[in-house]
Amino acid sequence: MCTTKGEEHQAAKTGVQRLGDKPYFGGDTFGYVDVALVPFYCYFGAYETHGNLSMEAECPKLVAWAKRCVLRESVSRSLPDQKKLMERISYFRKRLGLEL
Repeated sequence: MCTTKGEEHQAAKTGVQRLGDKPYFGGDTFGYVDVALVPFYCYFGAYETHGNLSMEAECPKLVAWAKRCVLRESVSRSLPDQKKLMERISYFRKRLGLEL
């Protein structure tokens, strides 16, 4: 979503808005799908900054899921530094000509 524009950007935006009513993707317990997808939580700030998307407003279930996952010590310790990640994303966007 951070490296697209137009229709492709809108399709990516719509894709992140889906999540069921259970606490985790696999249901009531933290599982493999959660482990695979929780690193994308790190990109929520970039989605808001560069994707013209309010994660809390447009994807409340996804944000709630991410917050539940981050409460797990094993998850919170494994996520990268948000500031460094945003710097890296801005750098790549400039290289791709998506911002000045």
